[in-house]
This record gives sequence, C-alpha cells and structure tokens, in this order.
Amino acid sequence: MRHGSIPGARGRVRPLTLLGDAPLREQCREVTDFGSDLAVLVEDLFATMYAARGVGLAANQIGVPLRVFVYDCPDDEDVRHLGHVVNPRLVDADGVVIRGPEGCLSLPGLEAGTERYDHAVVEGVTMTGEPVTVHGTGFFARCLQHECDHLDGTVYADHLRGWRRRRLLRQVGRASWRR
Repeated sequence: MRHGSIPGARGRVRPLTLLGDAPLREQCREVTDFGSDLAVLVEDLFATMYAARGVGLAANQIGVPLRVFVYDCPDDEDVRHLGHVVNPRLVDADGVVIRGPEGCLSLPGLEAGTERYDHAVVEGVTMTGEPVTVHGTGFFARCLQHECDHLDGTVYADHLRGWRRRRLLRQVGRASWRR
C-alpha cells in the first residue's frame, strides 16, 4: 500500500469462507515471504472486508492460511483505527471483561453476546516487515481479539457457553448460507 492510497482500492473482492469451511478452523502459518504476493493479499483483504461491510478480516476468512489480518474499526470513543498486522501475537488482553454483541463475516447475519476484555495489545509486523504494536480499547479491543482468534482457527461462537451457545448454533443450523 503506498502512502496516501486508499486501502483495498486496487484489491479484488474474494469469496468469504463460512462456518463449516475447513480453512476457518485451521491454525494459520507465519508469513515468511514479504514480497508482492503479500501486498496483494492485504489489498484483497481490505477490498473484501469493505465489500462485506466488516470492521476486520483475517486471511483464512478468504481461504488463505497465513497469519495476516486487516482492520478499519472504531473504538468506543468513535476514533477510527485503520491498518493491518502480519504475524500478529496477542500480547495483552486485560481490563474489564465486557459481554457485548459480536458478529463475524463468516457467520453472516448472526451475532451473540460474547465476553471479551476491554483492552488488547497486538504485536507483529507490517507487510514490509516493519515492527508494529497496536493498542485497542472497547470495541476495537474486541476486534483485535476476534481477528487473532481467527488465525488460531477459533470463531467467536467458541467462546459462548450455555443458552447463548445453543441459540447461536440453532441459528447457524437454519442460516441460508449454511452449506
């Protein structure tokens, strides 16, 4: 991405993997090649995320098992956070645990009250290999935790217990996108 360019403007929208598709449950591999293919992947992630009206998207959500995610997400003070992280590690998730509505582009049209910490820190690198640390609070902290989960083969439904989990799984079973 060149400085000043619009993320995803040159990307192509790719099909989303949905709950039940194998790539969504795979442990993603570390990125080792920081060439042009990685830049294309990041552009495609942004284009796909914007087309689906999301606030974050992990590479395995478009069938690519690499540790990369993008985000364009507000925090609770409506400050916009925009970027990408390659080989992210969730190094801190703390503060208050808040149950809030959470959805996912891989479970379209569904959401459930999911518990997440209200503060998160992710470390990784950019697509050019520069170190990056991303701090998030509130809704943006939720987004960071959610995207890091994806890269480990986890979806938000895995965090649910009891009636919330049962209700969401019933909704998934009735969903029109279910394969």
